[in-house]
Amino acid sequence: MKATAASVATAITLGASTVLGAATIKARDSDITPITVKGNAFFKGDERFYMRGVDYQPGGSSDLSDPIADADGCKRDIKYFKELGLNTIRVYSVDNSQDHDECMEALAEAGIYLVLDVNTPEYSINRDKPHKSYNDVYLQYIFATIEKFAKYDNTLAFFSGNEVVDDGPSSAAAPYVKAVTRDMRTYLRSRKLRHVPVGYSAADVNTNRLEMAEYMNCGTDDERSDFFAFNDYSWCDPSSFTTSGWDQKVKNFTGYGLPLFLSEYGCNINTREFNEVEALYSEKMTPVYSGGLVYEYTQGKNNYGLVKVDGDDVKPNKDYKALKAAFEETDNPKGNGNYNSTGGASGCPVKSLPNWNVDADALLPAMPAPAKKYLTEGAGKGEGFSGAGSQDAGVESSGDATQGSGDVSAATSGGAAASPTSSEGAAPGLKPSQFGFAAASVGMVTVLSTVFGAAFILL
Repeated sequence: MKATAASVATAITLGASTVLGAATIKARDSDITPITVKGNAFFKGDERFYMRGVDYQPGGSSDLSDPIADADGCKRDIKYFKELGLNTIRVYSVDNSQDHDECMEALAEAGIYLVLDVNTPEYSINRDKPHKSYNDVYLQYIFATIEKFAKYDNTLAFFSGNEVVDDGPSSAAAPYVKAVTRDMRTYLRSRKLRHVPVGYSAADVNTNRLEMAEYMNCGTDDERSDFFAFNDYSWCDPSSFTTSGWDQKVKNFTGYGLPLFLSEYGCNINTREFNEVEALYSEKMTPVYSGGLVYEYTQGKNNYGLVKVDGDDVKPNKDYKALKAAFEETDNPKGNGNYNSTGGASGCPVKSLPNWNVDADALLPAMPAPAKKYLTEGAGKGEGFSGAGSQDAGVESSGDATQGSGDVSAATSGGAAASPTSSEGAAPGLKPSQFGFAAASVGMVTVLSTVFGAAFILL
């Protein structure tokens, strides 16, 4: 996320038992239309679904707050969400000890979905000490958050991390981000919760963004993400599809097998006209991208806000009006936007110093042993914002995981891991020169969606 102006993918691995098991969980009453996934795209019924959203963190990145627990503030802002034409908001932290029913139900009534970061500053992976911060105390906290929000029909996705990897050296933390993603997905399946997609929000850097995307979509089915997103501030008005370099980002990700979207966008170096909106929802980009989230709703010191909030008073600014006009003038493409209907896995990126410091055949860290009980017993109550934090607490991982260890039977029984899923290849159109496929011994895996059509209910 952006602090100052200067510092400027879905599970297709569900088994039938998980789907059937989820039916035993009482769903919350909601009229919101379920979202489904086919290949690398989201669908609302038979209609392609594109995120038209904003990042929502009243108080800014330096002020830890939970806007979903603030029912009055949430309802106040929904009016402006609807006026903007939004269908999605992103929230960076929630207090998992609080109640969120009233806001979530109000959002659902307005047809608005939530993309949620499960971490807080105190409960998260520390890029400087990833092994120590990946521990059972941390997993208990994020599992408790998952438990609270998986019940809502309009929880669209969970982020397992945000900008943990922000340069070449910090890419050494990538296996821990991927392990957290695996563990979150395992928790959802083992607890028979609705399988809310889990993925990662990457930093706005070009040194290893593509490698991170490949990495989160390679390996065995249990290790792969459900989607991938990244923060992008490269389009600074006045600009264009080619001047901004967005044409190359489409080219680089052509054939990528997971849903892909912009988790932050909206450069504010110059006057924001939001001309990138027209490009993002055009057929130049929709074969690869499923929309994005504008940074950000509330005005703060970084000057990215669309509105100024003072108590109950909300004052939209010129950026708000520019975004509203851009959305109103831009329709989604007709038809399915030429999405990749097959999906498919990437090859693991080859280690390439100084930008990517992970071996292509490196194993993920095993889930810390004390955390495995949560898969069968549940995570229990969350500590919320008042908790002591996890980065220097808890039991760490004791070694490498075996491939397939994220499968429910392996994770909950401690028995042998499932065998990796073999593949005839990656998604159609995938370019080896772009995705740096590993040696044949690493192989390629194709998700179950290749066989079953990659469609399943998310919400």
